[in-house]
Order: sequence, then C-alpha cells, then structure tokens
Amino acid sequence: MASISQTPVTTAITLSPLCLPSQNSFYFPSKPPPTTSQPPPQPLTSHILSKPNHHRRRHLSSCTSQFLLSSPLSLTKPQNLESSFPLDSNYHSPQTNTNCLIEVDDLFNLLRLSVKYTDIDLARALHASILKLGEDTHLGNAVIAAYIKLGLVVDAYGVFMGMSTPDVVSYSALISSFSKLNRETEAIQLFFRMRISGIEPNEYSFVAILTACIRSLELEMGLQVHALAIKLGYSQLVFVANALIGLYGKCGCLNHAIHLFDEMPQRDIASWNTMISSLVKGLSYEKALELFRVLNQNKGFKADQFTLSTLLTACARCHARIQGREIHAYAIRTGLENNLSVSNAIIGFYTRCGSLNHVAALFERMPFRDVITWTEMITAYMEFGLVDLAVDMFNKMPEKNSVSYNALLTGFCKNNEGLKALNLFVRMVQEGAELTDFTLTSVINACGLLLKLEISRQIHGFIIKFGFRSNACIEAALIDMCSKCGRMDDADRMFQSLSTDRGNSIIQTSMICGYARNGLPEEAICLFYRSQSEGTMVLDEVVFTSILSVCGTLGFHEAGKQIHCQALKTGFHAELGVGNSIISMYSKCYNIDDAIKAFSTMPAHNVVSWNGLIACQLLHRQGNEALAIWSSMEKAGIKPDAITFVLIVSAYKYTSSNLLDECRSLFLSMKMIHDLEPTSEHYASLVGVLGYWGLLEEAEELINKMPFDPEVSVWRPLLDSCRLHANTSIGKRVAKHIIGMEPRDPSTYVLVSNLYAASGRWHCSEMVRENMRDRGLRKHPCRSWVINKKQLHTFYARDKSHPLSKDIYSGLDILILKCLKAGYEPDMSFVLQEVEEQQKKDFLFYHSAKLAATYGLLKTRPGEPIRVVKNVLLCRDCHTFLKYATLVTQREIIFRDSSGFHCFSNGQCSCKGYW
Repeated sequence: MASISQTPVTTAITLSPLCLPSQNSFYFPSKPPPTTSQPPPQPLTSHILSKPNHHRRRHLSSCTSQFLLSSPLSLTKPQNLESSFPLDSNYHSPQTNTNCLIEVDDLFNLLRLSVKYTDIDLARALHASILKLGEDTHLGNAVIAAYIKLGLVVDAYGVFMGMSTPDVVSYSALISSFSKLNRETEAIQLFFRMRISGIEPNEYSFVAILTACIRSLELEMGLQVHALAIKLGYSQLVFVANALIGLYGKCGCLNHAIHLFDEMPQRDIASWNTMISSLVKGLSYEKALELFRVLNQNKGFKADQFTLSTLLTACARCHARIQGREIHAYAIRTGLENNLSVSNAIIGFYTRCGSLNHVAALFERMPFRDVITWTEMITAYMEFGLVDLAVDMFNKMPEKNSVSYNALLTGFCKNNEGLKALNLFVRMVQEGAELTDFTLTSVINACGLLLKLEISRQIHGFIIKFGFRSNACIEAALIDMCSKCGRMDDADRMFQSLSTDRGNSIIQTSMICGYARNGLPEEAICLFYRSQSEGTMVLDEVVFTSILSVCGTLGFHEAGKQIHCQALKTGFHAELGVGNSIISMYSKCYNIDDAIKAFSTMPAHNVVSWNGLIACQLLHRQGNEALAIWSSMEKAGIKPDAITFVLIVSAYKYTSSNLLDECRSLFLSMKMIHDLEPTSEHYASLVGVLGYWGLLEEAEELINKMPFDPEVSVWRPLLDSCRLHANTSIGKRVAKHIIGMEPRDPSTYVLVSNLYAASGRWHCSEMVRENMRDRGLRKHPCRSWVINKKQLHTFYARDKSHPLSKDIYSGLDILILKCLKAGYEPDMSFVLQEVEEQQKKDFLFYHSAKLAATYGLLKTRPGEPIRVVKNVLLCRDCHTFLKYATLVTQREIIFRDSSGFHCFSNGQCSCKGYW
C-alpha cells in the first residue's frame, strides 16, 4: 500500500460516539421549515384508505427500496435502470385508470419509468395509487426516491412525514438530498432525529451526513460522525472513508486525510481522486503530483478524467510546466485528451504555463466544446493581452452565461481596460444579465482602474441602491475602490462602520492595502497587528502578499521575517504571489541573501519571481549580478515581459560605460526578438542610463525620435541627469517640456530649481521657486524614518514633534561637531545664497535624514546597524555627512532612498559613485 505520510490521526478517532445536541448546538423542530416555493404537503397517513388492498404481492425487501435510491442524487453508485424496465424505448405516459388493478412489482417498474422519462404526472398518479394500498415503508421509500430524482424534494419530504415507521433508507435518502441542495442544517437535523428514534445509520447514511458536514465546513460535527462510524464498524468501507477524506481535506486537516488514505484496506479510483483533490486544495501540489506517480505504478487503478483535470489545475497554479506537459502526454496516450473536462483543463494549463499557439491549436482540434471551453479561451486571450481577440471570441459564443460575461469583465480589468469593463457592465444591466457578486466586484475594480472620483460614486450608489453591500467581498472591493479614487476618508468611514469578525478578514486586508497605497504604511502595519491580536484576521494568500509588501515599503525587517515564518507554518509560502512578495520584502530590507534563498526554495517560479530577483540586485546597485540573473532566466526558458526589460536596461547604469552598445542592442531586441513594443517606461530606462553616463545629447535625440509622444516619465530622468552633470542648456529645454505637460507638479519645479542651484545660477533658482509659490504649489515633504522596537519613528526637516526631540537635537549637534573635526564640509550648493550663514546651516544640519540617523544611533545597541528609510533621494550633503558619521562613531548605517541602498561604513558608501 502506498503511503504518503506517517502522521497519525489523533482527534479524529479518539472522540466519544456521537452525542445528542445541546440547546446551543443543533436542534430539531417538529418539522423542518418548508421552502418558499411550495407549502408543506399533508401527511401521507391522512390519505391512507381504511381497507387495504388484499391483492398486493408482499415479496418486497429493503434491497429493492435501496435499489430505487441509486441515482446521481442518491447515496449509492448509479446503476443502469434500463435493464429493469419491461417497456421499450417507445414509451408513452400511460393514462391512469383508477379501476385498473396494478401489482406492486409494476408500481416499482413504473416509478423507474417516471424517473427515466422525467414524467412528473406519472409519478404523482402512481403515488395516488400507492396511497390506496395502505402504508408500506418500502413503497414509500420508492416514492421518496422517485420524487428526489425528479427534483420534487418538498413532495419527497411530505411522503416521509406521512410514514409512521420510516427506516434508515427513508432517512438516508432525504439527508442526502438536503445535503446536496445546500440545506445542510436540515440534513443534520434529520440525522439527529434518526438517532433519537433509535435507527442505526448505515454506510449510505454516513456518506449523506458527511456530505452535509463537508458543504457546511462542520469539522467538529464531522469528527463526531467519524467516531460513530468507527464504533459501528463503517469507517473502513470505501464510500465512508472517501467521504471522511473529503471532509478533512475541505476543512484543512490534510494530515488526518493522509492518514486515513494510508490506512484504507481497500480503495477505488474515487479514493485516489479525493486525496489528490484534497492535496491540491491544501496547496500541496508536489505531494499531489507524487501521489499521481504512485497511482500510475499501481496496476489496479487507472487515472480518469477527474484525476487529470485536478492535476492540470494544480500544475497551472504552481506553474509546473514540465509536469503539466507530462500529464497532457498521458491524456493523449490514454485517449482522455478529447474528454471535454480534460481539454478545458489543458487549455487552462497552457494559458498560464504555455503559449497562445498551444491554446489555439488545442481549441481548434477539440471535437466538442461547451460554454466552459469558450470561456477558457476568452480567459486565455485576456491573459496574453489580446483583448480584441477575446471580444471576438465572446461574440462568437453560441451560448453565454454569467461566467462568460465575468471572464470578459475580469479580462478588461486585468488589461487595464477600465472603460471597456464599465461599458460591458452597463450592457449587462440593460440586457438583464445575471449580476453576481463576482460581476459587481469586477466593475468596482474597473472603477479603481479609471481613478475617476465621480464614476466611483455612481457605482457605489448603484451597489447601495440595489442592496448588494451585504457581501464581504463587495464591501472590500468598495474600500479598495475608494482608496484608489482619492476617497480615503470614505474608505475609512466605511471600514469603521463594518463588523471586524473573522468573516470579514478580506475587508481588513483591503483596508491594509488602502493605507499602504495612500502613503500610510504605519496605519497599515498597526491594523495588521491589531487584527492579529484580536484574532479577527484569517491569514490567506492575499493577506500575506499585502502585508509583506507593506513591510518592504517600510523596511520593517523584523516584522517581515515574522510574517515569513507564519507563511512557512501555514504553507502559503508555496503560493507564487506570496513567494514573490517574500523576495521583494527581503530586497527592500537590505537582506539580499535571504531574498536569493527565498527564490531558490520556491517550488515554482514565474516571470514575476525572476523580475523580483533582478530588482533586488538593482536596489543594491549590482548591475553585473542583475545581468547574470537575466542570462539564467533566458536559459530557464522563461519568457520576459515588459517589466523585465525595464529592469535589465536600468541595470546598465550600474555596470560600465563600455557596455552601452550592449544596452542599445538589448533595447532593439525587444521588438525584433521578443515581439514587445517599447513603452514610455522602457524609453525612460534607456534615457536614464544614457544620461547617467553623460550622453545627454543622445538621450535628448532618442526622446525626440520616439514613435509616440513622450510622457513626463521619459523627460524626468533626462532632467535629473542634467542636474547631475550641471548642464543647464539642455535642462532648460527639458524643463519647458515637463512644465508644459504637468504645470501642477511641484517636483518638477524643485528639480529645475536644483539644476540652476547646482550651476550657481541662484537668481534663476529663486525665480523658479517664486513661480512655484505663485501657483500655490508646495514641495512634497521629505521624510525619513527608523523602526525601533516595532514602532515607526518618522522625522521631517527641522522636526521637533518627536517626544525625544531635545535629546535627538543635542546628540546631532555633538555628532556634527565630531564630523566637522574629522573633515566634513557642509555642501552649500543647494542652499540659497541670500540667506544668512546660520540659516544655511540650519537648513542643512537638521534634514530629516540626519535626525533619523541620530535617533537610530541613540536607540540601537552597539554593533547593530542603523536602518533608515527616506521617501525621496538622499541629498548630497546628507550623503557626505553620513559617511563621516560612520567614521567617527564606528557604526554601520544602512540607508534606503528612492534610488536604492547606501551602506555607510568606515567613512565609505557602497553606492560606489553611482549615486
């Protein structure tokens, strides 16, 4: 017997047998609540004739009744009923004659026929005939089974209520039916009623009640049922064991599921499929693939379409390209490739882990297609960025449903086509299409893409007007939309008005992301810790990804490591999104070794993973290492995306000017080799590299020859390079372009002012700042922060709001004196010449970076590095000062600004002149 774990089951088999419920748990009303569609029927006993029919043949058994339950809705395996039918296929519903004498065997056969041909009138007529015969439990069970198969659950329940002595078959049929119709509470109530009446459950009863536990995630109830199954000797039966494995897998108890599977004396293919599906749901993709390999080695079983569909889904999620192709090959060898569900799963796999050619070729040769197939193709085109082809595919669909609309809507959002998504939503409303929670969440996300305040309010009003706000996912999407559209106050008010129990964890996650997005990382991290201490947040992939991103933004290394440990314990580190966030977090916290280790231990990588590793090297100004990773990425066969080329082009800033030809060639290869059109971001990267190496004329010419109008993001790196090289002639032309396009952006005026100041043209510098003031523009405040004992300490220039400001300023004055004695000379080049000398020093000496570094020196232990983060570029004077500060204190200062990391130690900086 194959074994995939040695973890023993403890709680599942040591609990006491099933007990009756207390008042605070489950209860039984005198009758389960009726559905709204039909009133509850009168009990069957009220229709029973006083004189029974003495012509009945009484040779029925419980086996016959049990046989009637065999259907897709029943507890046993489906059987072929056609062999039992005395009539041929030319069946017509008989005209019921109440004077005609019908034998019991005929009644059973006719009930089967009513189910086979979905003849409700025949079933009701037979029911009427059976009422005249007097009460018989077996016939009653047959009627119950027929009604259930015909979808008449209320009628079936009416028959049950009219039976004076229902047996285990009666109960099991209804429990199974309620379980599968999302009426789990009624199913559980019936099970307890059966136990109270003294009827012992059989294997079908156990499967039925476990189905209810699975659907309602009632793990505690399932544990009790497991204990009862052990007591009564049913736990080793294949059907019951399969249901138990499904329960533990659905409730996240993988170790229990694995142990049960290992201990099964007999298995069927459903056992293997249930275990594989549980492993996939539990994110244990490698174990699921390993179990498939064990299944292939077992000659008694053969993988079916469910096995392959589940495994292909797993390969798509973890980007296991090789294993996915192997499963595809297996499907071809076994003839399952043409199975509809397998073909759809293959399309989904190649959408994530292949090329569009693979997907299109498979779609063309499929002999049969359903709405899922067409929807998968829409998703595929959207995934590859081919929006127009996705729309054409949608228009060609022979049949559409809400899932198809939602796939198109989601695709628009994924490709930043917010306006098209909004137009599609309007069309859905006009056509009366079904609006699901997923639909509304998607259109809210589309508003977040548009960043239009008024549109966001209109959609918000629509949601409230039609009463859709009660759903946690929609509430979370609304908070996210408000935070993106400049309505942070509305988002905060909405969040404060909502319940923060465990069911609303997604709302808390959305609020954390909103805080981080709006430059409020402190509030984000505080909310996370508060929800953790209160136990109101369920950690999932989204939570881990979001909070790790916040830790990276803040440079909160200690918290990031703790959250990484939590991800390891819960298994979410294997998720691609979480793994990529871990790489990014360590990169931004100056821990390049753990970033590389996190990448190496990931079970699978995608292009985002590789981009994160390249970005890590760029943050540390390691251009050659970034190019080496790019080479490894190509060898691994990973297709680069647009972001990859932005990063790789930027890497040449940190290599050597001798490699500029190679940089230019790489830029040209985007279109020629990789079929990627260069965007503004790519041109901005190349302009930044050329400008850094002093090729300002070439950079300006490159911009002027762009095939489309350059955006501000392209001109800005050239202006910064003009400042670096004190080239005011080109800088003046560049400034005119930028101010003409964004006259309200204060950062542009600051750059121009600094450009004039760097060249000594103080009059021009002051004129620019005066112009800025006349327009009512203010420079975005620069701030620096230090994290100490899990608290964020933020500083602004000449800031005295900190409780320890007196000690900080005293310490900084002492440190300045020591640095001056060691040779530090304040850089006055960016301080206006008209002010007094002492004012110049105040401007320089009490910058936020100096205050934050001084606080770090005062509060950290000797030998520990001081970690400081700044939201903009570190100024030249602070850079010089921090070098001297490490020289006189013999302490290491790790400083991260908008350009990357500076590691100051012994009077030197790791930036090597690239700053």
